[in-house]
Amino acid sequence: MSRLDSFIRRMTAQRDILNHLARDLSLPGVGAILEIGLGNGRTFSHLRELFPDRRIIAFDRALGAHASSIPAPEDLILGDIAQTAQAFVGQGAALVHADIGTGYPDRDAATLTWLPGLAAGLLGPGGIAASGLPLQHPDLLPLPLPAGVDADRYFLYRKRG
Repeated sequence: MSRLDSFIRRMTAQRDILNHLARDLSLPGVGAILEIGLGNGRTFSHLRELFPDRRIIAFDRALGAHASSIPAPEDLILGDIAQTAQAFVGQGAALVHADIGTGYPDRDAATLTWLPGLAAGLLGPGGIAASGLPLQHPDLLPLPLPAGVDADRYFLYRKRG
């Protein structure tokens, strides 16, 4: 598969997962949405449309988003995500979305040493995690993917409790 086709498949899966969350799954009534990896801001923009009444906090190493997709200053956390997001552990997020995979197995393996535990710690009971990388953690229960999303393309979990 070409890298372009792989990218399109990943973006389609991401959009379908987020739309499924908004349409078919219930998020806890309270708690922010945390976007782990703002990137260009496309997903942040989509989350803003799907969840207009929720606070959305975005994390990234550096600001690279399109001007129309930059969160308010108080909702943009820049720096090493593994460190900066620690300040939000225990605050009970309703949703954590993480699309920070690189496609390089060694780099993604390094990310997976901290991302599953971070996601579990950020979520409140019943909160949902959607990720482009698998989040193997005892507090995260895998959820079925919506029709059309291939297994191992995107991952969906609900936090126990």
